Amino acid sequence: MTSKTIKFLIGLIILLFLVICAMTAYLVFTPGRQKTSSNVPMSTTTPSMTATPVASSTEPLSASVTVSAPVPNSTVGKTFAVTGIAPNGWYFEAVFPIQVRDPNDNLIATGQGHAQNDWTVAGPVAFTSSITLIGDYSGPADLILLRDNPSGLPENDDEVTMPIVIK
Repeated sequence: MTSKTIKFLIGLIILLFLVICAMTAYLVFTPGRQKTSSNVPMSTTTPSMTATPVASSTEPLSASVTVSAPVPNSTVGKTFAVTGIAPNGWYFEAVFPIQVRDPNDNLIATGQGHAQNDWTVAGPVAFTSSITLIGDYSGPADLILLRDNPSGLPENDDEVTMPIVIK
């Protein structure tokens, strides 16, 4: 080999070494990179591929749900409004399911809580719903707000149950 070829190869090796060092430094020192532990559940949803938030504490998301109307044990009519605040991870595509069940666990009404502002932003999101009972039931019942769980995985299930009285 000629001295010109040797100088070219040495220069190429030095250049490759510098590129590798620069890439390593970028990966190590770039802020915002987080390691994902294999024991932290992560899930994504389809079709929009919006990430489903995972609670960072052991407290369930239901602990952050607040129902402002109706209040527990209040008397409601055959049609009534449900309002409150739920964490953004409670929603999927800006809604979550609501059920009303009688003391025998029969489903007597269904509805959806609708986000009143951007549900994709972290934090609490106001919701509203109008519920209309199926049939002529009157008496005690449970209002059940369910975390929307498009994954179907039981570890993502969560609910808030509140007693009401149907007149």
